Amino acid sequence: MNRWRPRVSRCTDPSASTGGNDGAADIALSGTGPAKVGNSPRDHRTDGYGPSAATAGGGGPYGLGRAVDLPLPARAGARHGRVAGCVSAARSRSPPQRREFDLDAFDRMHRTNVRGTFVVSQSAARTLNRGGALINFSTSVLRLQQPGYAAYAATKGAVEAMTLILARELRGRDVTVNAVAPGPTATPLFLDGKDADTVDRLARMSPLERLGEPADIAETVAFLAGPARWVNGQVLYVNGGVA
Repeated sequence: MNRWRPRVSRCTDPSASTGGNDGAADIALSGTGPAKVGNSPRDHRTDGYGPSAATAGGGGPYGLGRAVDLPLPARAGARHGRVAGCVSAARSRSPPQRREFDLDAFDRMHRTNVRGTFVVSQSAARTLNRGGALINFSTSVLRLQQPGYAAYAATKGAVEAMTLILARELRGRDVTVNAVAPGPTATPLFLDGKDADTVDRLARMSPLERLGEPADIAETVAFLAGPARWVNGQVLYVNGGVA
């Protein structure tokens, strides 16, 4: 018996995609479905927040829906009634190398990845109805421990901490809170600036000997948004076994 038709948001605006794994949210929310909402940075190089994408209608994978412009979950709740889920795909990544890293860039990254996720999660916690789901985005870099990514990994470590704690803070609400941590994924942002040899080496890191695809991440998001009602307070590493 399908006791919950997911209503899940995408926290990135399709016209302002970073070219990263926010594209997975596009796929997970393809088709038509009930109201969904979120909010995200309008660009991976800025600290601003652009329009979010919500969905309305019916159908799609697990009942997920097509994108329309809406602001934060609370406003969507006022406009559409019930909001049953939010996918927070806030992401900012600047060039690595800690000793040369500009502190202003570090602050912008924190504002996007940490503050942005906190703001969306706070609004979602106030708005989500029973049977809802909040899905944040982390990264497999935390397990890979790649040199040069300390600043980025630190922000995603904060996202994981917020995710696990919020899952417990929402005790009794029948709302799940989880995070998805993608590994190397063939998105425009990931592939940008990498030569063919580098891409091939990264693909071979996985026992499956390929890069992930946005659809691989989207399947996990859709699972957490839909039937995975007994998965809560977890970080799902979606990386083909690379870490």
